[in-house]
Amino acid sequence: MLCGGGATALGLILASLLVDARPAVAETMTGPVPELDSVAVHIVTDSYQIAVAPSRKVEGLAVEHFGWGIAPDHPPGPTLASEFGLSMHVTSRRGEDTRRTLVDFGFTPEALNNNLKLLGVQPSEIDALVLSHGHYDHFGGLAGFLGQNQGQLKPGLPFHVGGEDCFCAREWTAPPVKGDFGVIDRQALKAANLTVTSTERPALVAGHGFTSGQIDQSSFEKLLSPSAMKLGVMHASGCYPDRLSQADRGQGPIPDQFRHEIATAFNLKGRGLVVLTSCSHRGVVNAIRQAQAVSGIQKVHAVIGGFHLAPYQPDYVRQTITALKEIEPDFVVPLHCTGEAFYEMAKAEMPNKLVRAYTGTRLVFSGSAT
Repeated sequence: MLCGGGATALGLILASLLVDARPAVAETMTGPVPELDSVAVHIVTDSYQIAVAPSRKVEGLAVEHFGWGIAPDHPPGPTLASEFGLSMHVTSRRGEDTRRTLVDFGFTPEALNNNLKLLGVQPSEIDALVLSHGHYDHFGGLAGFLGQNQGQLKPGLPFHVGGEDCFCAREWTAPPVKGDFGVIDRQALKAANLTVTSTERPALVAGHGFTSGQIDQSSFEKLLSPSAMKLGVMHASGCYPDRLSQADRGQGPIPDQFRHEIATAFNLKGRGLVVLTSCSHRGVVNAIRQAQAVSGIQKVHAVIGGFHLAPYQPDYVRQTITALKEIEPDFVVPLHCTGEAFYEMAKAEMPNKLVRAYTGTRLVFSGSAT
């Protein structure tokens, strides 16, 4: 495991998309977590946007909103599409070296492909893909993205997931509507020639960032499971029961514990960690603590993503804000499933740290010279 910045991070290639494939070893890291000069996070897909929101700058951060899909020489055409899903594109720089990572894929390929084009993201330049967990609002756009960019992606492009249970078919069991919640198309991954990589333990992402590995539940945070896993493989998609933990094997749908959920983090020079939590089913505080533990870096510069607080009662939300204040991030950027209650409370409790971002917002974090 990557621990204290000095040990080795290993990711095992999943036993492929075929039953008889042999595992291989993914990118390995020794030494400290890479220190980056800048990290730019583009919110590709989120729940909504405000086209007229003003951009602004504060020390170490530029907040750039997208506006309209217009140009000087023609009337409005396609513009950004918002939906209940999440996708983030990260451009990280270290000296002359630039890497690009796409984290999650939103709810539909129509929104994802449309937004990537309008934001100027070139799929051929992407160095790594990361899927935080196996919920449709995070992988729904994946197969359509791969299909549209067939032959354009880098051969063997790494596709990071947190474990075999990411591939299980799922049912949505929580309000307001119950039903089929989809399954990742493993055939699409094979056709795209992706290197499917399990990061159950922390591993490098594109040589710049790192995954948290599976997130321990060590804080007050409680898991509310809104979905159930269906074990088995059908039509070459699904999860292999013998590759799951004993706790996740059984008859019938298994309540989802999100053991496979991962966060993605970057170490910004002189500033600390930029942590992308994605959905935080296992707790936003737990995700941050995990990134701190595996990197050996305590300072958190920013936490960005869904905090999954919308289903919780106000007292629980307040407890989360208290814990975040103890961590003392410089910036807190709630997205997706965080909920308005958190935003309103955080606006009162940490107004100078809270940053509002939408579909199309670009957050440019600059490293410090010292």
